[in-house]
Amino acid sequence: MTENHRILLAGINPELTEEISNTLRKKHCIVATIPKLSDFTYPIRSWYPDLVIMDPAPDGSDADSSLRKFQEKTHIPVIIVGSASDIPAKVQWLEAGADDYLSKPFDQRELAARVLAVLRRTTHSSEPTEPELPGTVAYPDLTVDLNRYTVTFRGEKISMPPKEIELLYCLASQPGRVLTREHLLTHIWGYHYVVDSRTIDVHIKRLRRKLISDLWAIETVWGVGYKFQLA
Repeated sequence: MTENHRILLAGINPELTEEISNTLRKKHCIVATIPKLSDFTYPIRSWYPDLVIMDPAPDGSDADSSLRKFQEKTHIPVIIVGSASDIPAKVQWLEAGADDYLSKPFDQRELAARVLAVLRRTTHSSEPTEPELPGTVAYPDLTVDLNRYTVTFRGEKISMPPKEIELLYCLASQPGRVLTREHLLTHIWGYHYVVDSRTIDVHIKRLRRKLISDLWAIETVWGVGYKFQLA
């Protein structure tokens, strides 16, 4: 983490904010804070962080909705630091679009390591350089552009969170190949010790609701995983 990555802290209490800020600044990061994620407005957007660390408590029951809207608009990776310690609660946040979940209390060294891991998996940079992503996969009615994180279906842009786009690209770029849930979890999220196969199943259901085609389908291979099958 030698670059001056920009980290935005959202909804984190003052004492923990100071601890996290000190930790990240030692890693050459630039840190800014906002009261809650739903307060992400133009002044901060012009600064454009590389990663957000969010405590969902200040947003209350609307926190997962705020996260979905935030990532649909920005595609900025988000790490949740919350009070949940059970797997289902963590999975809920990962399904909502979070890139990682860290339960409080946590060691600052672990937080720094997770921040670094997420930054390695993403292409956002403080410099406006061209992202180093695989590119575009196109079919007559579908284009998935991972460089711009856009999906065009039958000539119209379809709004969806980054993880759905990455999952669709992973499947569509390998038509006919069966991909296991474990492969998809590791490839998309970069780890599998927190999330389970239900995360993939939920994202697949959302993709199927948004994209119905006579030319291809996302098929279930029972007991194994999924494949992008051409008609």
